[in-house]
Amino acid sequence: MPSVIDKINQEYFKPAVVDVKSGDTVKVHQKIREGNKERIQIFQGLVIHTHRKGSHTSRITVRRIASGVGVEKSFLLHSPTVLKIEVTKRSKVRRNYLTYMRERTGKAARLTGVVFDAAAVNTIHDEAAQEEEEKIHDKAVEQHDSEPAKEKKEK
Repeated sequence: MPSVIDKINQEYFKPAVVDVKSGDTVKVHQKIREGNKERIQIFQGLVIHTHRKGSHTSRITVRRIASGVGVEKSFLLHSPTVLKIEVTKRSKVRRNYLTYMRERTGKAARLTGVVFDAAAVNTIHDEAAQEEEEKIHDKAVEQHDSEPAKEKKEK
């Protein structure tokens, strides 16, 4: 008999999530809200840790070097703000938590690549996420098109 907590957790599960492993290079499409505007921001980096894979609180930690500074972000896979995750490169690693990558830069930070079928890994049919992404894109285009019209009226 499922408990009340299990029922609530099932409501927030996404129907399909990309299988992400430590050592993958990923692009995470995240919905960002600034005031009353929404946009999609892409964060590309190396997955250095995966937490609780089977749970609705499953999380990945992604690391990248931005302007010479290491930046790590942690993303909940089943969060409504995470629209899409694309695996661009898969590497051979023997650990789940790649803490040693924090000290490495340049050539020392390279990992051995593994051949994988990117199309099969990244093909996830989540209509809700696609509709949300299209809606945000349409709003941005509409707002961009209306700005020149407003400027003409002001002149």
